Amino acid sequence: MYPRVVFLFWLLVTSEVLAAYKLEQVIVTATRSDTPGENLPLTWSLVDQQQIDTTNAAHINEVMQRIPGAWISRGNGQESLVSLRSPVLTGSGACGAYLAAWDGIPLRATGFCNVNQLFDINFEQASIIEVIKGPAPSSFGSDSMHGMINILSAPPTLSLDHKVSLEYGAYGFTKAKYHYRHKSELTGISVNANTTSDGGYQSDSGYDQKKVTLRWEHYGQTWSTRLATELSKLDQETAGYIKGFESYKEDAARRINPNPEAYRDSWSARAYARFHRKLANNNSFVFTPYLRSTKMEFLQHYVPWQSTEKNQHRSFGFRSSFKHKDLKYDGVAGIDWEITKGTLIEFQELPFSQNQPQGKHYDYTVNSNTFAVFGHYHVRFSEAFTLDAGGRFESTKYDYSNKLSDGSACSAEASNCRFSRPSDQSDRFTDFSLNIATSFRLNRKHLIYIRGAKGFRAPQTTELYRLQAGQLDALIDSEDISSLEIGWRARELGPVSLDLAMFSMEKEDVIFQDTNRFNIFGAKTSHYGLEASIKVSFDNGIYVNSAMTLAKHRYDGSIELIGTKKNIDGNDIDTAPRYFGSIQLGWNSSRNKGLSQLEGELIVLDEYYLDPDNEHRYQGHTLLNINNKWKITSNLSLWLRVKNVFDKSYAERADFGFGQYRYFVGRDRSAQIELIYDL
Repeated sequence: MYPRVVFLFWLLVTSEVLAAYKLEQVIVTATRSDTPGENLPLTWSLVDQQQIDTTNAAHINEVMQRIPGAWISRGNGQESLVSLRSPVLTGSGACGAYLAAWDGIPLRATGFCNVNQLFDINFEQASIIEVIKGPAPSSFGSDSMHGMINILSAPPTLSLDHKVSLEYGAYGFTKAKYHYRHKSELTGISVNANTTSDGGYQSDSGYDQKKVTLRWEHYGQTWSTRLATELSKLDQETAGYIKGFESYKEDAARRINPNPEAYRDSWSARAYARFHRKLANNNSFVFTPYLRSTKMEFLQHYVPWQSTEKNQHRSFGFRSSFKHKDLKYDGVAGIDWEITKGTLIEFQELPFSQNQPQGKHYDYTVNSNTFAVFGHYHVRFSEAFTLDAGGRFESTKYDYSNKLSDGSACSAEASNCRFSRPSDQSDRFTDFSLNIATSFRLNRKHLIYIRGAKGFRAPQTTELYRLQAGQLDALIDSEDISSLEIGWRARELGPVSLDLAMFSMEKEDVIFQDTNRFNIFGAKTSHYGLEASIKVSFDNGIYVNSAMTLAKHRYDGSIELIGTKKNIDGNDIDTAPRYFGSIQLGWNSSRNKGLSQLEGELIVLDEYYLDPDNEHRYQGHTLLNINNKWKITSNLSLWLRVKNVFDKSYAERADFGFGQYRYFVGRDRSAQIELIYDL
C-alpha cells in the first residue's frame, strides 16, 4: 500500500506548486516529420540525452523505468521481455505486439521479431528514446499494436563534443565508451562506440557486448543527405531460472546458475541513407533505402529438452514520404516496401524422449514481401482546435519452404510428438490501420486531446511454420486492436509539467496455443488504465520527475488456453502488475568543480499473477538507486552509481512453468564508478 500512497501524494503536491518555469520545445517524430510534441494529440514520452547520461544503463530496462506505461522485464544478461501499455507478453509471436525502431526504421522485418531485439541497438549513446503508447500513427504498420520504441541516433553537434569514458563495477563489470560529434556549415559526423564486459552475478554467467554507430550528414540548400550504420555483437553465458517458491530470497540459491551450459550469441548490422529534397511551397520529399542483417544462436534452457535455435534474416527496403505544410494544415503520405529472407533451424543435441527426439526439429526458409501506403494529415481549424487523421494499407506475403520431411519430427512410435512441420506454402495478410484525433487548447498552458485508433500485427513466421503436436496448418490471421485515449497535457504550472492519459483498448483475434498445443486465433483481451508523467524543475537546480502507471489487463471471453484448469474469463493476464513506476529526486549545479549532480531514484513494481488461472503470484518490490556526479576538473568528471541501495532481495522476472515457480534473480546492492574525460 505504501508505494501507491507515495504516488498519489506526489500527484497532489506537484499540481499545487506555483513558480517561474520556462517551457522547452520538444520535437517528436511519430508522424515521420519533426512535430512540436506539445501539440501532438497522442500519448508520447521521451528519455532525453541528460537522462540517458545520468542513468548510464547497463540494460535498457534501467532507463525505461522513466517512461509511464513501459516496463522492460529483464531476463539474465541482456535478455528482456517488453510491456508497453500491455502485460509482459510471451510466446513466439508476442514480440510482434510492439515496434522497436532505430531512427524510425524497424529493427526487425515484419514476421521476424525477437523478444530480445532491443539488445541489438546502441541505446546507451542515443540522443533520444522516443516512446509512443497505444497503436502507432499510420506512418508505422505491423508490430505497433501496443506502441513503439524509437531510438534516435545522436546527430552531429555545432560545438565539438568529444569524450571517452571508462567504467568499473561489481562482479567484473567494465565498460568503455567513445563518442565524437561535430558539424560544420556543410557536413557533420557522429561516431559512437562502446564495449561492455560483465562477469555475471550468478555462477557461469556474464556477457561481452560491442556496439558502434556511425552517422554522416551533408546539408545543402535543396538536398540534404544522411548516411548511418550501426553494428552490435553479443556473446553471453546465460543463467537460467532458479526454481522454488521465493527462492530469490535465499542467498545460496540467488548465486546458482541451474543452466551453466546456456548461452546466447547475437550479431546485427543495419544501415540506411536518407535523402531529403526541399520543394516549393514548403513541400518536401524524403526517400530512405535501408539494409538490415541479424543472426542469433542460443540454447533453449527454459525447456527440459534444451534444443538449440539458430535464426537469421536479411532485408532490403525503402521508406518514402511526401510532406506538405501551410498555415491551415500539414500532411505526410508515402509508400513503404521491403523484402526479407529468413531462416530458422532448431536442433536437439542429446536424446530426451520419443516426443522430443534428438536431431533437427525444424529447418526452414521464409521469403517475405511487405508493401504499404499511408497518409496522415493535421488540420488547424483555429488556434484552439485541431483534427488529426491517418490511415494505412499494408500487405505482407510469406513464401515458406521446409527443408526437412513434412509432418511429424518424431518416429512412428511417438505418442504425442512435440514438433510438426508444415509443407511448403504461401500466405498473404492484408491489413488496415486507422487513427483519428482531436485536440483542444484551453489556453497556453493546457491541451486536452482525444484519440481513437485501430492497429494490427501480421502473424509471425514462427507462429505459422513452427507448429506442434501434429498441427499441419496454423489457423490464424492478423491480430487487431481498437484503442481510445483521452489525454491532458499541462505546462507552466509553476515549475510543473504534467501529462495524464487514460486509455481503453480491446484486442481481438489474439493468437494463442490451445490445450492441444495448436496455434489458433480468436481470443479477446482488454486493457485499460491511467498513465501520469510529472516533471518539476526549480531555478536552484532541484528537480523531481515521476512516471506512474495504473492499469488492468484481463482475458475477455472463455478460451481453452494451454496450461489452464478453469474458465479464465475476467482473470488478469499473467505478468501484468496493476501499478508500477518511478520517482527521481535530484539536484543539478553549474559549478565547475565539486558535486554537480545528485539523484535518488525510487522504483516500484506491484504484485502480479504468474499464470492465467491467477493461482500463483509474485509479491512485487520497491528499490532505491542513487546517482552522483562530481566535476574533478573542467575536463574530467566522475559518476558514482549505487543500485539497490537497501540490498532488497527481488526477482527481475517471476514465472510459473512446468509445475513450479521460476525466477530471474535481481542483483544485490552494487556500485559502479565512471570516469569521463572531455578530449
